[in-house]
Order: sequence, then C-alpha cells, then structure tokens
Amino acid sequence: MSNQIDVLIKGAKVVDGTGNPWFYGDVAISGDRIADVRPKGQIAESGAARVVDAGGMVVCPGFIDIQSHSIVPLMVDGRCLSKITQGVTTEIMGEAWTPAPVISRNEGELPDRGFAEHLEPWKEQVPGWTRFRHWLEAMEDFGVSPNVGSYLGGGTLRRIGKGMDMGPANADELATMRRAMAEAMEDGAFGVSFALIYPPDSFADTSEITEICKVISGCGGVYITHVRSEADQLIEGIQEAIDIGNAADVAVEVYHLKAAGQRNWGKIPDVIEMITRAREAGLDITADMYPYPYSGTGLMSVMPPWAAEGGRFFDNLRDPETRKKIKEASLEPSGDWEPMADLCTPEGVIPVGLYQDENVKYRGMPLSKIAEDKGVDWFDAAAELLLSEEQRVGTIYMTISEDNIPIQLQQSWNKVSTDAGGLDPAWAEAKGPTHPRAYGTYPRVLGKYVREEKAIELEDAVRKMSGAVADRLDLRDRGLLRA
Repeated sequence: MSNQIDVLIKGAKVVDGTGNPWFYGDVAISGDRIADVRPKGQIAESGAARVVDAGGMVVCPGFIDIQSHSIVPLMVDGRCLSKITQGVTTEIMGEAWTPAPVISRNEGELPDRGFAEHLEPWKEQVPGWTRFRHWLEAMEDFGVSPNVGSYLGGGTLRRIGKGMDMGPANADELATMRRAMAEAMEDGAFGVSFALIYPPDSFADTSEITEICKVISGCGGVYITHVRSEADQLIEGIQEAIDIGNAADVAVEVYHLKAAGQRNWGKIPDVIEMITRAREAGLDITADMYPYPYSGTGLMSVMPPWAAEGGRFFDNLRDPETRKKIKEASLEPSGDWEPMADLCTPEGVIPVGLYQDENVKYRGMPLSKIAEDKGVDWFDAAAELLLSEEQRVGTIYMTISEDNIPIQLQQSWNKVSTDAGGLDPAWAEAKGPTHPRAYGTYPRVLGKYVREEKAIELEDAVRKMSGAVADRLDLRDRGLLRA
C-alpha cells in the first residue's frame, strides 16, 4: 500500500462487485487508485489526508453502463450529470452508430436530436475523424467526467461499406468493412454493435455479420446486438445471435433483453432457456437490461425499415406513391420487421422528442390522441410529425411486462444497463420529456428490486452493475473494490 492515503473510507459495508457477501471494511484511496481494502479498523487514520465515516452506509465500485447513448450528450456537456449522480463512472457507447471512423461512403453526420446549436463546433471536426480513436481522443480533449469506451457501431460500419443501400455486401464492400473493423479494434473498440431493427443495420444479413465478427473474434472482442426482433420473431432473433456467436467463435452480448408486445410476453422463459442452453453448450453469451416496463426509440420505428433505403426516408415519406406503400406496410405488417404501433397500439406510442413549435404541444401525448387532434389516422399523424421534425423523434413505447423484469434480473448472466444518455435538467429541458432510465435505472434496481421486492440481493445487483460488466468488457482494473 502507498504511504500516502488521500481518502480513507471507514466502517462501511463493503460490497466489492464480485457478488460475495458484504463485510465491514475500510477503503483507502491514493490518487486515482484504490490503495487498499481491509477489514474495519485495520487501516490507520493517521496517514490519511481525509477520513470519511461511512458507518451505516455501503461502499461499492462505480457502475459501468454497457449500453450508454451519451455520445451526443457528452459533446454538449462532459459532466454526464444524470449518470454520475446514479453512480455510473464508466460509459460504454456505440449501439448501431458511432461518429467515427469517417471513411469511404460514410458521411459521418452527427444527429441533431434537438442540440444543433451545441453540435456545430463538432460538425467541423467530424470529417477529420478517419480513425475510430479520433472521436475518443476528441472527447478526452473536450473533457468528460466518466471513463468512456465504445463498440464500433454496426450501422456506421455498414455505411462505410455500402451506404444506405439494401441488399448483401459484395466482396469489395465486405473487405472494406472488415478492414475498418480491424482498425477500430486496434484503436480500442470493444467489438461491434449491430442494432438489427434499424436501417442500415437491418440490411445486413447473418453471413455478413458473421464475417465481421470473425475479425473481432481474433482480437478478443465481443459481438453486442440489439437482436433482429424483440417481438414476434424474438426466438428467431436470439437464435441468430447464437448462430453468429458459434459460427464466428465470438462472445455475444444481447442488448436490453426484453419481449416486446403483450402477445410476446410469455416468450421470456423460452429465451432464458435458450441462452442458458447455449452457455451450457459452450457459447459465451450474456445479456443486459433496463428495469422499466416501457421501451424507447424513434417514432420512425412505426414504419418498415425499407422506408429508409438509400437514406431517403423523408423523401420517400413525401412521395405520394411511396408513402402509400409505407402506410400499407405499417397498417398491415408483413411479419418480417418489428411494427411498434402494432405491438403496443397507437395508445402506447408516446412521442416525446418534438422540437418544432407546432409540435411541442404533443410531447408526451399518445399517438392516438395526436391523431384525434389532427383529424387523421395514426399513421398520417406519425408521418406529419416526422416530416415536420425531419428527425427520428424520440418516442416511448408501452411494450414490456413488469412481471418479466424480476425474472430476467435473477439470471446470473444478465446485467444492468440504461440504454440512455447522460443529461442535465438545466439544458435538457429544451429536449422535452425523456425516458426515466436516463435518470433512474440504477436507483430503481437498488430501491425497487433489491430493497422493496427483494427480487435479488444487494451484492448480486452491484455485481450486475460493476464486476460482471467489467468482465464482459475484459477490463481487469475496473469493476471491483481491490487494491
């Protein structure tokens, strides 16, 4: 142990992130490192610059959010306030999209998401981010409170090789994507992240993803995925993830495990059995989840992915003939995509990311009520909002069973994540309402599912937020209270 102790935390219940039972102990901190962890009273106060009496309290590792959407929020405000105040000290980003690398066919556009004035300086930098690490280095230079890391967004990778075109990648396009993936792994990516309900990720077939995953397998990376369906084809979506893991010999992580839509809630026991059996057969597959009975994504998800072919979503929606086809597909889903309005009905579709003056009054209002106010059906109401906003329109969907949440939390291979960015109410107010997971994920697990419902023990909950996540990411000096 170092002779210099900057902070000595005394007499706490130590929950060390391993899942082991708590014990009374003292934790000594020197600089940015844990210097020592000992039984209560075994570290002398005399050598400490600051002593914190933590009697009656718990000390545990900082939480690691394996599914953070803080890319844009960190460019606005490096403090990441709504995450830091939950105890999150590490943000892992990259679902579907990363702002780097910008090469080949990738335009590297930053999403507006209501913060255009904040992002202008960054937009000038983006064309120079030709390597994955350039974005990470830019955040470090800007100054951010949490530790940050990322997967390479699979949608970004697809845009590099094939733009927004549908169809399988040819040999040259696939070779371009494999080279970009290898460079990203050299630059510190944790692997690749495909979100397979969103274009252009949804345009990639199983064989293409498998070839990409063979690159990261050789580097010890992880294939992390929003599976192709969390609803009517949930079983098939999980099976595809398992098949890719086996074919590429790569570890697999399933983002925000859930069964979406009441008709699919009963599939969770089957999914748990599938993942458990895959692990028993030798595949390193795990998952994570957020503890809320409602999901959140764009209003664009009430429409089929092919509507965004060629990057022309809004143009397609303006064209009368194409709009008619999109409407028909949205009202009578074909079964090969995830129709969010069909899964939770228009009453369960709650747009919140509305910024135009004429739309602000509809924030937090069910799509059915918006349609009634506009005097149109729900599809046309959604189309009008999307065309007015010309952005994805953040939306909350009432899709998940509360009863499934504790069952999922109890699985040893499941972890906790937010699926949200870090916000500060002082500037995020202009953004409008947001999913509560941005502010409350970790307190909700600890308060509702540990303290109140006793669905899981405190030590296991902390493990699912710290040590287990560090293990998944192969971070050997994070996630545990250890010298």
